[in-house]
Amino acid sequence: MKPLSILLCLLISTICTAQVTFAVRNLPEDTPKGSKIYISGNFDHWSGGQKAYQMQVINNIHYFTLPMTGEPILYKFTLGDWSSVEKDEKGLDIQNRSYQSTKKIDTVYITIKSWASKNVTNSKALNVQVYHSQFNMPQLGNQKRRIWMYLPPDYHSNSKHYPVIYMHDGQNLFDQSIAYSGEWKVDEILNDLFLEKKFACIVIGIDNGGKQRIDELTPWPNEKYGGGNGKAYVDFIVQTLKPDVDQNLRTLPQQENTAIIGSSLGGLISFYAALTYPKVFGKIGVFSPAFWINPEIESYAKNHGHITHQKMYFITGELEGETYINKMKQVINDIETAGYPKKNITSKVIKGGKHHESTWSADFKNAVEWLFNLK
Repeated sequence: MKPLSILLCLLISTICTAQVTFAVRNLPEDTPKGSKIYISGNFDHWSGGQKAYQMQVINNIHYFTLPMTGEPILYKFTLGDWSSVEKDEKGLDIQNRSYQSTKKIDTVYITIKSWASKNVTNSKALNVQVYHSQFNMPQLGNQKRRIWMYLPPDYHSNSKHYPVIYMHDGQNLFDQSIAYSGEWKVDEILNDLFLEKKFACIVIGIDNGGKQRIDELTPWPNEKYGGGNGKAYVDFIVQTLKPDVDQNLRTLPQQENTAIIGSSLGGLISFYAALTYPKVFGKIGVFSPAFWINPEIESYAKNHGHITHQKMYFITGELEGETYINKMKQVINDIETAGYPKKNITSKVIKGGKHHESTWSADFKNAVEWLFNLK
């Protein structure tokens, strides 16, 4: 049977529904025989490889059909998790693929150039180190997790104490060789800021738990995607990780010197942490927050948003769609209605911005400068 006929058979059962079929025709030569290919994106909240999104193979072509919702579909392909995400022909990160519906039934043919490899050049600065390779997380069933630390360039040449930024998805913060969706370049940006304005801080980066990421970064369960263990994750930061960092590094532990910053689910959990522990976190960066996955966050914001001694910095990308943009605006309105001072909030929609590390990296310096009163 010809591929076109096969494709028609795949579509026939749902022909009345607007949908797009992604068809991977060419795989890298070194793809392991019998590999399962997964599609992951904003439709599965970037899980990296859920069984429900494994592609079907017919005549050596991998197919997967998604419904069209009117919003852009952002996606990538993996061999099961983000450590095996697709890359370009040089083994470097690629932008998220993007599809915007143009007709009711559509097919997109795709060639994958390469898969993630451990041979990608390490790009972290010399002042980035592993704080702990197997840090215990008692609030999360004693899981072990790698924790990163960025120390300011002058840390070892004086006895000063420094503010601290806690960040999620540590794999994507400093080092291209382990990033699964691009690198924030936090170390390069802060090193430049040190030279330009003598601003110095510590960054603690927490690796995500891979398949546990949705569970750990969502405060409430989602009917479709699960999750709901975000409170325990935030408790881990506040009750276990922060005390350890304050004991072992020269920190300024006060609320006004403690920030928490994240993107997507990391933006959601950072916002939740700010409202849950307002005496701990004084500066909050909420990048492309996935508020849609937990609509409960709106009532939580209304009930916990009366905080007068914090600063929050919100962004989302213009190309992320109305769901992200409108949910962010609604939550900001919720906390303002609750009494959060408008002067303590900055928010913007980045023109041409995408749900991707390149957008977040490009605005990270602005966020730090505003949160820490450097402008």
